[in-house]
This record gives sequence, structure tokens and C-alpha cells, in this order.
Amino acid sequence: MIVKNIFQMQRVPVVAHGGEATIEFSRPFETHEFESSWRFVDYVVIPPGASIGPHRHGLDEEMYFVMEGTALMTTNDIEKRVIAGDLILNKPGWVHGLRNDGKENVKLLVIEVGLEPMSPAAER
Repeated sequence: MIVKNIFQMQRVPVVAHGGEATIEFSRPFETHEFESSWRFVDYVVIPPGASIGPHRHGLDEEMYFVMEGTALMTTNDIEKRVIAGDLILNKPGWVHGLRNDGKENVKLLVIEVGLEPMSPAAER
């Protein structure tokens, strides 16, 4: 059994994808820890006024789970308010970003899964 507590992990400050201001994240699980095409799981805290800048992925899908707060999510130039409990699917090639325009932190889980087939060397 592998158990990690995201609330007890140290978070790293970063500017995400050219976004506004600094967000904090921790990566409790990375590619090498999975037996599948999952790439990572991140815990992200976005303070008021900060954002994950608009960006595009290649051969992967990414899921944002809004744990706390409210924010503006932009996907392919369409803006939508997201709230705690929302799951957002970012498909391959879609341009997406998220901005905390509220007064409280936004907390997310971000999960990325690769879509390209695993190489024979990587298969177990």
C-alpha cells in the first residue's frame, strides 16, 4: 500500500505556464511510481489573483478537480466559472488555463494521463 498525505507535503512556489503571480504545488505521485500511463498527480494551491496560464498539451489528457474555492476556467477561448466539486477534463490539443479571481485560495488536484503507447522497454 502506498499512502501520501497531500496536506503534509511541502509545496513549491512556481509561475505555471506563464500565468499571473505564483502558485504552489506538490507532486505526490510521478510517472515512475505508476504501472500505467498516468504521468503525475499534483496538489495545487492558487492564491487570489494568481493563475495557471493558457497552455496546450500534446498526447495526454489532464483532469482538474476543484477541491476548494471558485475560479474562471478557460478552455479553447470559452470561459466558465468552476466551483468546489467540479471535475474539468482537458483533452489533447485543447488550450486551457485557470484564474483565481476570488478572495480565497483555490485548491486543485491535477491528474495527467499519457495517451501514447508505452514503449516495449517500459512495459512490465
